[in-house]
Amino acid sequence: MKRRIGSFKPGGPATWVLPIFGAVAALGCGQAEAGSQMEDAPPADADAEAQMAANRLSAEEAAEGFELLFDGESLDAWRGFRMDDVPAGWSAKEGALAFTPGVGGGTLITRETYTDFDLRLEWKVGEGGNSGIFFGISENTERAFESGPEMQVLDNAGHYDGGDPLTSAGSNYGLHAPPEDVSNPAGEWNEVRIVRHGNQVVHWLNGVQVVEYEIASPEWEELVAGSKFVEWPDYGRHHEGHLGVQDHGDPVWYRNIRVRRL
Repeated sequence: MKRRIGSFKPGGPATWVLPIFGAVAALGCGQAEAGSQMEDAPPADADAEAQMAANRLSAEEAAEGFELLFDGESLDAWRGFRMDDVPAGWSAKEGALAFTPGVGGGTLITRETYTDFDLRLEWKVGEGGNSGIFFGISENTERAFESGPEMQVLDNAGHYDGGDPLTSAGSNYGLHAPPEDVSNPAGEWNEVRIVRHGNQVVHWLNGVQVVEYEIASPEWEELVAGSKFVEWPDYGRHHEGHLGVQDHGDPVWYRNIRVRRL
């Protein structure tokens, strides 16, 4: 069953999956009226304008203490993993934080570090696209995924990783699988929320709670011991660390990236 934020239990009031956290803001989407004529179609740059408009905090988010990590233009809050600057492959394009393969790669991380947080953003990939969202990244390792747990970003229909729930969109990559596929197709935006409070972590994708786990719990340790992550002793061990978005060699776009420290 899909576990949606603020869903009702039979015979009772609305209940929250995590009562201490605020609700995910709903995203508005424009829809053309049936029977619209070609001359009524939106201009070609309408999507770019929508993307620029998306990279803003709502009044409620600002009051709750969210900070914007990307405003549609500036990458000042970011740098490359184990780099001082932003890799050339990452840039602001039409209001999105975009990765373009072949012009200078590297996973992008926040300049600041975070412990407990409420992270919200949107992503989209092209056909067969693959990326990921990290937290708890330490730069003591050679690669970001050797320390930071990852929420998978993927075109489930077009990438072989989509055939295994453990590596599908929304998963805690390789360890915890979503109960069902709630991702949108390649080329469409997906809404994400990741909350970490202590060792408790919850993933939402498109308004549905898809994964919940406790870092360092007996279950976690058993799953890590049976995975490739057992080779990296830093994996998941850093409560304080950088947030990051992955260069996996495919085009990917992020927008509306905001975070609140808990």
